[in-house]
Amino acid sequence: MAAAAGPGVAALVGSPVAHSLSPAIHRAAFAAAGVDWSYVAFDVASGRGAAAVAAVRTLGLRGLSVTTPLKEEAAAAVDALSPAAVAMGAANTVVVDRDGRLRGESTDGDGFVASLTADGVDPVGRRFAVLGAGGAARSVVEALGRAGAVDIVVVNRSPARAEAAAALAATARPATGDVGGELAAADVIVNATTVGFAGGDEPDGVPFDVAVLHPGHVVCDLVYHPMETPLLRAARGAGARAVDGLGMLVHQAALQQQLWLGHLPDVAVMRAAAEAELTRRRATP
Repeated sequence: MAAAAGPGVAALVGSPVAHSLSPAIHRAAFAAAGVDWSYVAFDVASGRGAAAVAAVRTLGLRGLSVTTPLKEEAAAAVDALSPAAVAMGAANTVVVDRDGRLRGESTDGDGFVASLTADGVDPVGRRFAVLGAGGAARSVVEALGRAGAVDIVVVNRSPARAEAAAALAATARPATGDVGGELAAADVIVNATTVGFAGGDEPDGVPFDVAVLHPGHVVCDLVYHPMETPLLRAARGAGARAVDGLGMLVHQAALQQQLWLGHLPDVAVMRAAAEAELTRRRATP
């Protein structure tokens, strides 16, 4: 665990980072906890991930948040990896251990599970359908496997990518040809694609035929801008329970701070900061 005593600076690295909510979220939590830490963001291009990790030691940083396109590069540059980061081949967090070694962690998937639990949805014994096979989908599949999901079906246009994502959890598998049937049979549907993201060019903003939705479903959308995506709106219209993507972002950030500081921050403060920043951006021309 990272040493929490004394002032510190943590940073976000990746590209682009100007749009990130992470600075607002982390700064609010540091202030609420009364710790003398600050948080900055650096735009770091692909190919410079190892240099960014090396800068932790050079600049005396206390930790890193890592976003695209540097997660794989960061994982390759640290001294050690957590089991989840090994499975993912990627790290979204760098922790400075007490001996000065740099450890790569992956909090994205556990952040999703924590957000589900906070919403009263226990993954244990549930059947999941995960749409997508990119980094977000992969982290969700891996974490759900460890959290006790009994069936995780991965839906993706590329069968090879679906198979690779499904290989991350013992209870995961690629979707069959009857995708609608797979979705209808799931307890929880997770959209881990960018369909529905503000500014997208999809005609209806939903990744599947919403006629399969029913009141027994929990529908999660990892997109959080807008917070009510077309998919979540359709889910509510079908009587299903809707879970927005801001929870995953906030909870994965909370787990980062727990790794850096040794204690879990106030998640409600972090959520409020994220919502306030989104509101401010909507109001800014």
